[in-house]
Amino acid sequence: MSLPPLVEPAAELTVDEVRRYSRHLIIPDVGMDGQKRLKNAKVLVVGAGGLGSPALLYLAAAGVGTLGIIDFDVVDESNLQRQIIHGQSDVGRPKAESARDSVKEVNPNVEVVLHQERLESDNALEVLADYDLILDGTDNFATRYLVNDAAVILNKPYVWGSIYRFDGQVSVFWNEYGPQYRDLYPEPPPPGMVPSCAEGGVLGVLCASIGSVMVNEAIKLITGIGDPLVGRLLIFDALEMSWREVKVRKDPDTEPVTELIDYEAFCGAVSEEATEAAADSTITAPELKELLDNKADDVFLVDVREKNEYEIVSIPGATLIPKGQFLNGKAFEQLPQDKRVILHCKSGVRSAEALAAVKAAGFSDAVHVGGGVLAWVNQVDPSLPTY
Repeated sequence: MSLPPLVEPAAELTVDEVRRYSRHLIIPDVGMDGQKRLKNAKVLVVGAGGLGSPALLYLAAAGVGTLGIIDFDVVDESNLQRQIIHGQSDVGRPKAESARDSVKEVNPNVEVVLHQERLESDNALEVLADYDLILDGTDNFATRYLVNDAAVILNKPYVWGSIYRFDGQVSVFWNEYGPQYRDLYPEPPPPGMVPSCAEGGVLGVLCASIGSVMVNEAIKLITGIGDPLVGRLLIFDALEMSWREVKVRKDPDTEPVTELIDYEAFCGAVSEEATEAAADSTITAPELKELLDNKADDVFLVDVREKNEYEIVSIPGATLIPKGQFLNGKAFEQLPQDKRVILHCKSGVRSAEALAAVKAAGFSDAVHVGGGVLAWVNQVDPSLPTY
């Protein structure tokens, strides 16, 4: 489906800009007109992380005149494996500021607007309103639904990308011309069912593959060339090195989006059962340390993460039983009846889900560790690595 250009062309290109973008200008489909449209475009990138990194760099290199960056996080060393817009010297800096500096190094002609805040229901419409196009590379369902609904209300197109381990997806959603995100995912998955990149990992270079496709789609939309991925979902498997396409159609039963809602509640980061189970059954990392020091024979510490995570870092004395074995019931034959069961994971979400299953199986005095192994490293043994 060919679409009209999203942006009107700027009045002119300077001599320096003609030199810089000469390889675009000699492409007949882009030419002077297309490059002027890129110069006049305002694009908001949600998240300066794995997908936002290559997207911002290539949007800047392409000559997009105004780039908005919304990110409230700071650069962590674990980001550097894939978030190529940041460097070692940026660790501890706000991601938005680090990304801005890299963008300016690539192309000083680009105006960069920083939004160093969390995108939420009370500010999304105001933030998105100033931009022609949105690129969403976030890794959580709550923000994805929020971006979608705000874009629908404002009648703006947005390019969406998603990555997990070796798999990536890209599509363009524009309610005026085709489906929206809710047509692809009418309901969020059950809490705890889909791990984030922080839990499941991602191949660093996959970010470049998907991020570059997202920028390709943005350029097509801005200049009005080619056939954008409206109504099509592009799926990439990096292990098989295969691309396939799935048609996405408007669902006539999709409820019209008229207002923004509480997306954390809508997506339910933690199930009600897990929340109830953990309400009075959560201990801190220092409390676990005291129990292990004084009553080690009376407790059975269980790590509910996956084996590869356990091999990176573990709490001494913990037995590995992945969360999935609690959900399918296989774990219970390994739990002693004469000891207090204590569960932990990386941050406390998965162990809360496992705790609900453990309590339902009759282990009423079981508890889990709030903050998980990360809290153990931060509060008990800083010599251990984190991930």
